[in-house]
Amino acid sequence: MAKMTPNTVSARKHVDTMALVTRNLGKRKRAEWRFRAYGVAAILFGFACLLILFSDIIAKGHGAFFQTQVYVQVPLNAQRLQITDPSSTAQLAKANYDSVIEQGLIEDQMRINGAIGSTAADKRQLLNLISTGAVYTVEETLSDTPSLLNQTVGVWLVADDDVDNYVKSLGHSGEGISGRLSQQQQGWVDNWIAHEQVRQAFNTTFFTSGDSREPEQAGIRSALMGSLFMLLVTIGLSFPIGIAAAIYLEEYAPKNGLTDFIEVNINNLAAVPSIIFGLLGLAIFIGFFDMPRSIPLVGGLVLTLMTLPTIIISSRAAIKAVPPSIRDAAYGLGASKMQVVLHHVVPLAMPGMLTGAIIGFAQALGETAPLLMIGMVAFIVDVPDNLMDPSSALPVQIFLWADSPERAFVERTSAAIMVLLAFLITMNGLAVWLRHRLGRSHQ
Repeated sequence: MAKMTPNTVSARKHVDTMALVTRNLGKRKRAEWRFRAYGVAAILFGFACLLILFSDIIAKGHGAFFQTQVYVQVPLNAQRLQITDPSSTAQLAKANYDSVIEQGLIEDQMRINGAIGSTAADKRQLLNLISTGAVYTVEETLSDTPSLLNQTVGVWLVADDDVDNYVKSLGHSGEGISGRLSQQQQGWVDNWIAHEQVRQAFNTTFFTSGDSREPEQAGIRSALMGSLFMLLVTIGLSFPIGIAAAIYLEEYAPKNGLTDFIEVNINNLAAVPSIIFGLLGLAIFIGFFDMPRSIPLVGGLVLTLMTLPTIIISSRAAIKAVPPSIRDAAYGLGASKMQVVLHHVVPLAMPGMLTGAIIGFAQALGETAPLLMIGMVAFIVDVPDNLMDPSSALPVQIFLWADSPERAFVERTSAAIMVLLAFLITMNGLAVWLRHRLGRSHQ
């Protein structure tokens, strides 16, 4: 056996060390690659979930922005309408529009089919194909042009929700989901479609009306106005109070056990379930101060309590992020404590403050649980005009519609969710834009 020289031993050890280092580097690179792959997979999974969620909501809700209308020749007979003076607002309001709509439907089907059933049940089935809100369309037509009295006028009337579902579900095969429509009613609707008396029009009612028991007449305007009023109250109270509290705690409050206790409780309040704030509002504002239920003022006060901890925490973090050199430079130039805070610290911290505040407002806009506790789950048809009028809120409206057995409300629930998501995305986008814009202005 050849004798191993020191150089040979050293060379072999060097080779073994390099091989070990190469193997370890390979393991580390593979581990790093797997870690990055897990991160990319997690991001892709999250995007896939969001895509599935948004696709499902849009697929179910886009149809609510369109409604089915039927073209009917309505005979505005003065005797049937029980109108003697078409310029009288009182007579127009009390006129028997159902009678002329029924007569127009009967004459329309007789013109197409030659005859319909003569029983009262057949006539009732025919009338049920048109929304009960169609009377307001005829009233508006006659009110705008009183000279149309005793004439036959072609009017596009809103169809019943069952007809709307049937028409929207018609595929290339020509078969739709009948729902509660009888065979006879389906035949009448098919005749209208064949004679091009059915159309899909933009559903303005969805944005201009309040809630309704009838899906085709239900809208989100009342809920939108209620959410807007509550958001105004929340912004008007929580933003200045939260900013002032953050400035005091960060710049003026002495560091002792009391301020530590306050800080701990503020941090704890940010993690409290929102329904607890609803119980607090129920006990204080409604129980103690005897304020009315289901008004935007109480809802705004409850959301203010819920939003304050978030605004205070984010504002304090923004103030802490201001470099100490800014304060030192201002003090060196002879500025007072208040001048340093108001003229230098707050402007530089404002982008972070606004970002936290807008995110807090967006969270408040989507809350449902605390509003349920103060009675905003009530069925509200009228659109509120001020902070003291009863109203609903958009998240609560979604909750109510989701619990409705009517098939058409599924479509409107998804559409309302789309509107709410649009508001939330807009508010978050505004937060990003403000942070970027104000950040550049102070550079």
